[in-house]
Amino acid sequence: MASSIPVKEEKLMDVRLGQLSSWIMIQDFTPKGIPGAFQRGYYQYYNKCVYVKKGGVAGISMVLAAYMLFNYCCCYRELRHEQLCKHH
Repeated sequence: MASSIPVKEEKLMDVRLGQLSSWIMIQDFTPKGIPGAFQRGYYQYYNKCVYVKKGGVAGISMVLAAYMLFNYCCCYRELRHEQLCKHH
Protein backbone atom coordinates (compact mmCIF):
# COMPACT_ATOMS: atom_id res chain seq x y z
CA MET A 1 0.00 0.00 0.00
CA ALA A 2 1.60 3.26 -1.12
CA SER A 3 1.56 6.31 1.12
CA SER A 4 0.12 9.55 -0.28
CA ILE A 5 2.34 11.67 1.98
CA PRO A 6 5.86 12.40 0.64
CA VAL A 7 8.66 10.78 2.66
CA LYS A 8 10.08 14.17 3.70
CA GLU A 9 6.85 15.27 5.37
CA GLU A 10 6.32 12.04 7.32
CA LYS A 11 7.13 11.86 11.00
CA LEU A 12 9.89 9.52 12.11
CA MET A 13 7.39 7.17 13.74
CA ASP A 14 5.49 6.85 10.44
CA VAL A 15 8.54 6.04 8.28
CA ARG A 16 8.97 2.39 7.36
CA LEU A 17 12.30 0.70 7.96
CA GLY A 18 13.08 0.48 4.24
CA GLN A 19 12.48 4.23 3.83
CA LEU A 20 14.57 5.23 6.86
CA SER A 21 17.84 5.90 5.03
CA SER A 22 16.15 8.05 2.37
CA TRP A 23 14.19 9.90 5.09
CA ILE A 24 17.42 10.72 6.98
CA MET A 25 19.15 11.92 3.80
CA ILE A 26 16.24 14.25 2.99
CA GLN A 27 16.23 15.98 6.41
CA ASP A 28 17.69 19.46 6.79
CA PHE A 29 20.89 19.36 8.87
CA THR A 30 21.94 22.95 8.16
CA PRO A 31 22.48 25.43 11.01
CA LYS A 32 19.04 26.85 10.25
CA GLY A 33 17.30 23.46 10.01
CA ILE A 34 18.39 22.00 13.35
CA PRO A 35 16.87 24.76 15.53
CA GLY A 36 13.73 24.49 13.39
CA ALA A 37 13.48 20.79 14.29
CA PHE A 38 13.86 21.59 17.99
CA GLN A 39 11.22 24.30 17.68
CA ARG A 40 8.77 21.88 16.04
CA GLY A 41 9.41 19.36 18.82
CA TYR A 42 8.89 22.05 21.45
CA TYR A 43 5.56 23.09 19.95
CA GLN A 44 4.43 19.47 19.57
CA TYR A 45 5.21 18.80 23.23
CA TYR A 46 3.39 21.92 24.44
CA ASN A 47 0.36 21.29 22.24
CA LYS A 48 0.14 17.69 23.44
CA CYS A 49 0.98 18.01 27.14
CA VAL A 50 0.62 21.60 28.33
CA TYR A 51 -1.98 23.39 26.19
CA VAL A 52 -4.84 20.99 26.79
CA LYS A 53 -8.49 21.65 27.59
CA LYS A 54 -8.47 19.62 30.78
CA GLY A 55 -5.03 20.16 32.22
CA GLY A 56 -3.18 18.16 34.78
CA VAL A 57 0.24 17.84 36.29
CA ALA A 58 1.56 15.42 33.63
CA GLY A 59 3.02 18.06 31.30
CA ILE A 60 4.73 20.07 34.01
CA SER A 61 5.98 16.95 35.79
CA MET A 62 7.69 15.75 32.59
CA VAL A 63 9.52 19.08 32.30
CA LEU A 64 10.51 18.88 35.96
CA ALA A 65 11.74 15.28 35.56
CA ALA A 66 13.81 16.23 32.50
CA TYR A 67 15.31 19.18 34.41
CA MET A 68 16.23 16.96 37.37
CA LEU A 69 17.79 14.33 35.08
CA PHE A 70 19.79 17.01 33.26
CA ASN A 71 21.12 18.43 36.53
CA TYR A 72 22.00 14.96 37.82
CA CYS A 73 23.95 14.22 34.64
CA CYS A 74 25.81 17.53 34.93
CA CYS A 75 26.73 16.95 38.60
CA TYR A 76 27.40 13.19 38.36
CA ARG A 77 31.19 13.53 38.60
CA GLU A 78 31.01 15.52 41.84
CA LEU A 79 28.35 13.25 43.33
CA ARG A 80 30.37 10.15 42.47
CA HIS A 81 33.52 11.64 44.01
CA GLU A 82 31.62 12.51 47.19
CA GLN A 83 30.22 8.99 47.41
CA LEU A 84 33.68 7.42 47.17
CA CYS A 85 35.22 9.64 49.85
CA LYS A 86 35.37 8.25 53.38
CA HIS A 87 33.56 10.28 56.00
CA HIS A 88 34.94 10.05 59.51
